[in-house]
Formats: sequence, structure tokens, C-alpha cells
Amino acid sequence: IEGAHFLDTGNLTALSEQELVDCDPLDLGCGGGLMDNAFLFDENSTGICSEEDYPYAGHKHWFRGCASKKGLCTPVNHTRVKTFIDVENTVEGLVGALAKQTVSVAIEADKRSFQFYKSGVYADEECGNNLDHGVLAVGYGTEDGVDFFLVRNSWGENWGDEGYIRLAQQSETVNGTCGILSAASRPILRDDYDY
Repeated sequence: IEGAHFLDTGNLTALSEQELVDCDPLDLGCGGGLMDNAFLFDENSTGICSEEDYPYAGHKHWFRGCASKKGLCTPVNHTRVKTFIDVENTVEGLVGALAKQTVSVAIEADKRSFQFYKSGVYADEECGNNLDHGVLAVGYGTEDGVDFFLVRNSWGENWGDEGYIRLAQQSETVNGTCGILSAASRPILRDDYDY
């Protein structure tokens, strides 16, 4: 949603993940969820509050509840999802979507080699389709003759290559390295513009 908001307004604003943790009834807070459900939540809301106004806590605020519903933060203008598009689960489909905007993807992140990744193109064939983590595909490229997807993780700048990983595009598994092709989607914020 942040990337689509930037394309729509030219303003890069950090949006509140905590709002989704606390307020989205379709997902399980810190216990996991799906990007499409988060988009549906936002589609039926007035938009998402800023990270500054509703910071990430790393846990659900069970007793305080949903701050945006209580008027404790104001949604950032132009952050309400109008619809979303599930990306075709092919390398070409994800590359085409990334040519338009960043793409939310689900991946398998439970492999030790993934958790301790530092640099280079990651191509561990053991990292497959056990989707357990949502990340953001932000681009693609080639390193040493190997095509990759550039992915921003949410584990901070000390993880991986300053918070990023390069996942090999080609894989022996049908759904790509770590399942990156399995569940990719992107939000649309305006009816008249397909980013």
C-alpha cells in the first residue's frame, strides 16, 4: 500500500503495520495473515494510519483495541485500497507486476539458510512452498548471470543484505525459490490508474 500511495501522490509515507495487527478481523494479528485479507480490510476502511501515529509494537493490543476505530489516529489520505490484483504465478507475471509497482508476496522463511542469509543470490532448493512470512518484492535484476527478485524483509536492516534478499527467479520448485510465485498481489488505490 505504501508503494501504491507513493506512485499515486509522490509522497513516501511509512504506514502502520500495527493497525493491521490490531484491527484486521480476517487475519490473526502477529499469528499470521494474508496480504489479500489486509487489502480487503483496507478496502472496507477509510485508509491506513501512519507508522508515526500508530507505531509497530510487535504484539496485538488486546486491551486497547483498534486505535483507528477509536479515533486515536487519522488515516493518511489516498491510502484506501479500491481493489487488488493477484499476480500470475509465473516469473514473467511477477516481473511484469514489478515493472508497475512493488508487490506483496508470501514466502517460506523457516529455513536456517534463509534466516542467516547475508549476500548473493539465494537459491536453496530446500526453501519451497511452506508459506509462513509476508514480504515485499521491490525489484528484479541479474547478478553473476543469475536472475533474481529483490525482496525487502521486515526483520530490520541488520538481517540479510541491509534488510533485503535476492531470491533466484528460476527454481526446481513450481512456485519459485521459497514459494515467491505462490501468493503475490498488489493493491490498486484509484479506479482510473493501474500502476
